[in-house]
Amino acid sequence: MIAKIIYGRTCRGTMNYVLGKEGMQVLGYGNTFSQDITPKFFGSLLHFQGQRNATKNRYAHISLNLPHNEHVDDKTFFEISKEYMEKMGYGEQPYMVTRHSDTKHEHVHIVTTNVNDKGQLLSLYNSKRRSMATTSYLESKYGLEPTPRTKKENELPIFRLPELKTENDDTQGTRYYIQDVLNRILQKHKVRSFGELARLVKPYHIEIRKTQSTSGRVGVAFGLDNRQGYRTRFINGSQVHRQMSGPKLQKVFDGHKRSKLLPMHRKRLLKQIETTYNLFRTIRPHDLKEVLKEYQGMDIALDIKLDTIDGYTIYDKSGYVLRERELGKHLMMQERLDIFGNGDAWTEINIHSKQFQLEKEKLIREAIQNSHLKSRRQKGLLSEHIGTLRFTDIVPILMESKEHRFLEKYMSGEQIHTFRKNLKENFPQIQQRIHETETRREKEALQGKFDLIGDIVRKGVFDVGTTDGSVRHLFQALGVRYQNNKLLFADSDKYSVPVPLGHLPLPKNMEEHVLDGFVRQNHLMMEMLIKQEADNKSKQTAISFFLPMVFPGLFERMNTDYKQRYESLALGAYLKHAERMHASFEKSSKDYITFFNAKGFYFEKGENGFIVKSIYTGINSSYPIPKRTSLYLSSIPDLGTTLKQQHLVLENLIKTRRNNLKNLWAGHLMELGQYDRVAYMLTDESAYPNLYPEIVRYHMDKGLRKTIQERTTKKSAIQQNRLLRKGVHAIGSLLDKPTGNQEEGYNGFKDELTDYSKRKKNRGISF
Repeated sequence: MIAKIIYGRTCRGTMNYVLGKEGMQVLGYGNTFSQDITPKFFGSLLHFQGQRNATKNRYAHISLNLPHNEHVDDKTFFEISKEYMEKMGYGEQPYMVTRHSDTKHEHVHIVTTNVNDKGQLLSLYNSKRRSMATTSYLESKYGLEPTPRTKKENELPIFRLPELKTENDDTQGTRYYIQDVLNRILQKHKVRSFGELARLVKPYHIEIRKTQSTSGRVGVAFGLDNRQGYRTRFINGSQVHRQMSGPKLQKVFDGHKRSKLLPMHRKRLLKQIETTYNLFRTIRPHDLKEVLKEYQGMDIALDIKLDTIDGYTIYDKSGYVLRERELGKHLMMQERLDIFGNGDAWTEINIHSKQFQLEKEKLIREAIQNSHLKSRRQKGLLSEHIGTLRFTDIVPILMESKEHRFLEKYMSGEQIHTFRKNLKENFPQIQQRIHETETRREKEALQGKFDLIGDIVRKGVFDVGTTDGSVRHLFQALGVRYQNNKLLFADSDKYSVPVPLGHLPLPKNMEEHVLDGFVRQNHLMMEMLIKQEADNKSKQTAISFFLPMVFPGLFERMNTDYKQRYESLALGAYLKHAERMHASFEKSSKDYITFFNAKGFYFEKGENGFIVKSIYTGINSSYPIPKRTSLYLSSIPDLGTTLKQQHLVLENLIKTRRNNLKNLWAGHLMELGQYDRVAYMLTDESAYPNLYPEIVRYHMDKGLRKTIQERTTKKSAIQQNRLLRKGVHAIGSLLDKPTGNQEEGYNGFKDELTDYSKRKKNRGISF
């Protein structure tokens, strides 16, 4: 089911459209004193309430569209409409549901107002995202065919028309076809003129007629002509759709032309095409499309007139459509006869060009780096790996490279032999150059870690010392180690920095080797705390929040002030990630809070807006919610009650000892689709994901259930029963629907395996 929402200043035109269709049927009304009122009376009621606020988005016109060949009866469609309005925040607004039968797909129109009975505007934040989540929920509840949630790269279908039709055929199907094609093209491309739009819609038999009044007002009309006896009369753009009128389209075109990003995209494309020309000696005009796609990842279409190639059009990934002449006259095929004017000569790379030499060096450099990444343990530094390489070690990687295959595709047999021979000859020089560069970079990196450690110790970020060896925790968390009065990389003895600390004992419970990703995030976080670099803040990911789980020996010694600053930064990084993960499930602003509560996060409202806190961080640690999100949460009708109810879920997480980062990490991995690792944590480590049941159910159906079953079948019969009980049964309890308040939704965990409250005093939480 697809929902479309249009906001407007008036409702008269919408009411006339909705009620003026032949075969129209009013299914019912919402929040009116009676179901026996007339549409005319409802229109007056709607107009009166909407006029109580001067906003331009007073009214909303919503259509709910089922896929082709799917049918629901009137009563069910009305119930679906009511539930959609409730989830979208229109539950207390007056609205009318009307069913139309003028298209092949069944659909209803809902007309309402965004102004409540107090004259205040409803919250319209995240309406598109919430609408997608709501329709997905309704599809599941009512057994409707799911709507694809990802964009398809397929081309628009070419319109196939009958050969014989009357001259003035103007059916609703024609109007909807034009609307559909224009809609999708304008979403896919950043069109800058009517002429450009005409070229884009021409393959779909749509013609455009542009007009201009004496006052300068631009008009536009659309028609169909397949040149085979089928032609419709032209329809004004405003009749096709209210957003397709001449002035509104012109406004969109002007915005795209004035974009500050357009010159940047032109410059990038110019560089890509110049690089391609510099690489080739000859290019057959018909091969240019394939060459640019393989070499630069560019999409172009050759402009062919009367079997003659008259240039090309670039369909850029930015959405802009550019002709070759817009990038520069020197790029036009007619101006580059040295490349394109060689008759039927094969497309061939210029093996003597400077660009070809650069490509050879790039091939070897990437092969060397990939050989390090693909090595079994990746032990040692890249410079050490480079020093042990022979050319034969990278040959398999070179042969698998698509860049290598691309170059050889446009060479003769003799050139390929020479090319491979040159790669082998050039390998030692390139290897030495890369080795020198990496050596210099690694030395600077070790010195940078030493300087950072000095700043951390001087400023007292952590309470670490040498007597108990706890400073080793700091070394390990930054990817270095201490040995014989020297600081070295954790996995290499190649470089060192003198650090005269004498004998430094190993602390108890020293963590084992940790992944480089956690070390990098910790390094960035420490630089943020010490230097407060804005660039590093943008590089923080959700992993930052789990650093205390990875480096417990270090973070338990963190200074209180710095810990609060760290937790605030980590909360902000995790918040951004979680918002993206929740987006496809979030039907309302109340869902936003509910999903975070299930993860162990809660919200408080202050004078300057909302802040977020968690059961994993200190009671004084918080992160300020962006203003737009604060306004979004403020739209919850029973906000006070919703905020008070948060403690029911949170206290239960604490009571069942799920207030640790391991359970949040299990949920994090589940959201990322790493089901193998999640299955291991569920079955072998007794970790239960802190996620909302609806989200858990989604991942179970998507593949987690199968992964758990596959893992448990590898165990013995006794182990299998135990693991199934701890894994699958635990997940099943998450999916139980609450029968009362929110706390009861988690009672499934209160069994002998998980109810630790009998043995350990519960930790409380303040609000």
